[in-house]
Amino acid sequence: MPDSIAVFPDNAPGRFHVNSECIDCDACRDHAPAFFKRNEDAGHSFVAAQPGDEAAVAACAEASALCPVSAIVDTASG
Repeated sequence: MPDSIAVFPDNAPGRFHVNSECIDCDACRDHAPAFFKRNEDAGHSFVAAQPGDEAAVAACAEASALCPVSAIVDTASG
């Protein structure tokens, strides 16, 4: 990861995180609202809860794939 891309500290620890490439587009929050929330003060999304089962992981992975700027990182995918 380049030095200019930072991981937001409000992400829940675990497999998925949102980085500073986030443009606050709502895609992840619309697709997987149980896992992605908005930092109202900073104007970006973050992972509020990590997925706990296969269906939840799939929802987060789909949200990652929908992100137009690839700001959602799945550390298990390479």
